[in-house]
Amino acid sequence: MKKLLILSTALTGLAATAQADITVLSWGGAYEKSQVEAYNKPFTAETGIAINMTAADNPATPIKAQVEAGNVTVDVADVEYADAIRLCDEGLLEEIDPAILPAAPDGTPATEDFLPGALTDCAVASIVFSTVFAYDASKFPDAPPATIADFFDTEKFPGKRGMRKGAKVNLEMALMADGVPADEVYAMLETDEGIDRAFAKLDTIKNDVVWWEAGAQPPQLLADGEVAMTTAYNGRIFAAAVAESKPFEVVWDGQVYEYDLFVIPKGAPNLDEALEYVKFATDTQRLADQAKWISYGPARKSSGPLVGLYEDGKTEMAPHMPTSAENLTNALPSSYEFWVDRDSELNERFNAWLAG
Repeated sequence: MKKLLILSTALTGLAATAQADITVLSWGGAYEKSQVEAYNKPFTAETGIAINMTAADNPATPIKAQVEAGNVTVDVADVEYADAIRLCDEGLLEEIDPAILPAAPDGTPATEDFLPGALTDCAVASIVFSTVFAYDASKFPDAPPATIADFFDTEKFPGKRGMRKGAKVNLEMALMADGVPADEVYAMLETDEGIDRAFAKLDTIKNDVVWWEAGAQPPQLLADGEVAMTTAYNGRIFAAAVAESKPFEVVWDGQVYEYDLFVIPKGAPNLDEALEYVKFATDTQRLADQAKWISYGPARKSSGPLVGLYEDGKTEMAPHMPTSAENLTNALPSSYEFWVDRDSELNERFNAWLAG
C-alpha cells in the first residue's frame, strides 16, 4: 500500500510538471531565436517550466480561431498592436493587470517604466519593431536608394520589389513616397481621396511586386535575387546582414514603427504559468537581453541603457534600433486606432485591387 501511495504521488508530480509546460506562439525566424535566447532558456532554467515555441505568419489569426472554437492550445502569443486591441475588444484575451509586472531596477513601477502606450488592458509590449525597406547593395553600387520615394521609382532603380501582402504599412509608405509628410499620413488615409491616392501610387509598381507573407521571406527574396528591394521587418534584415554577411542595407526613411506585445488567449490552458512567463519576459533585463540577438528596441525605458553589443561581441546595437534618433528623421508611428477601425475594410479593398 505504501509503495502504491509513493507511486501515485510520483505520478501526480509528473502530471503537474507536464501541465506546467506552456506553448508560446510567435513569428519564427531570427525573431523567435531572440525570444528563445533572451526569454525562454532563462525562464525554464529559473522555473523548470518548459516552453514549446510555435510560429505563424500572423499569430493573431490562429488565436482568434482557437478562442472562438473553444479549443485553445496556446498560452502566450506575440501579436501586433492593432490586433492586441481588437482581440481584447472582442473578449478573446485575458486581461493582464499591470500591477503584477516587475518594477524597474531602481524601483520605478512598470506603469511608469514602459514606453507610452506599451501597456494595454490585455497586452504587454516587449519590443519596438519597424517595417523598413532594404536593398541588395551589389545591385546599386554607385547611387543607392535613400528615400521611400526611391522604392517606388523603378526607372531610376530597376528591379522587382518585395512587399507584405496586405494593406497595412503599404498604404502609409505609398503616401509618404507620394510626398505626404509622415505626420499627415493618417489624416489623409481618413479620406476617400487619400485612400485612392495611396492605391494609385501602389499601381505604379504593382506589376513589379513579389508579395510576401512571413517575416523570414524578405531577406530570402533578396538573397535569391528575386527582388532588388523589399519592405521587411528591420530585425530580419539586420540578422541577414550582420549574422549572415549578406550585402543588404536598410533605408530608414519612411519607416513605420510599432510595438509587438504579449497576450494570453482567453481560456489559455496554463494561465498561471502564462502570466509568470509574461512577467519574466518583460522585465528590464530580459528586454535588454533580447537586443543582443536582434535589432528591436526594448519597450521599457530602463532597458535602453543596458543595450550593448550584438551576440558577435563587436556590433553596437543602438544605431540599428528603429528608435535611434538618426533613424527617426522621417518615421511614422503606426496608428493602432486607425487600423482597429479600418483593417477589414481596407484589406477587402486591397485584395480586390490585387485581384483586379
